[in-house]
Amino acid sequence: MSTSNANFKNKCVTQVNCIYCDSLLCTRGMKAVLLADTELYIFFFLHAPPPRTVDFVASCYSTESCKCKLRDIACLKCGNVVGYHVVAPCKPCLLSCNNGHFWMFNSDAVSTLNRLDSTGLNLLLWGDLPELEDSENEESESPSEEECIR
Repeated sequence: MSTSNANFKNKCVTQVNCIYCDSLLCTRGMKAVLLADTELYIFFFLHAPPPRTVDFVASCYSTESCKCKLRDIACLKCGNVVGYHVVAPCKPCLLSCNNGHFWMFNSDAVSTLNRLDSTGLNLLLWGDLPELEDSENEESESPSEEECIR
């Protein structure tokens, strides 16, 4: 991707839940503006799929704004579509300012909680988030109430 993750280090880390069934979808979400439509806010996950919370539905498609190949993802608990995965990004999107994330949650299909750091006093920022390898079990365990704030 063309943009370093350093540009996003001061963004808050959010927990993302399905709005239909309140199932936890991921603990590493971030609010972002969609490149193809700057009026639309989305929440996204890191480079890997959320473990055991979503699955693909339907087949690949593209939008009118670009040639990226997309595929919808649905909550495994209730079956509702909650976002999409960029299966194959197009060259213009790869060359534009982006965050390198390919798993998107639609803001109208999820609810979010800002996570707090280990002290429970400050918002957890992406720059302070441990690498995924260092926190393998993070996605499988829901953060405690003290770690989240609405």
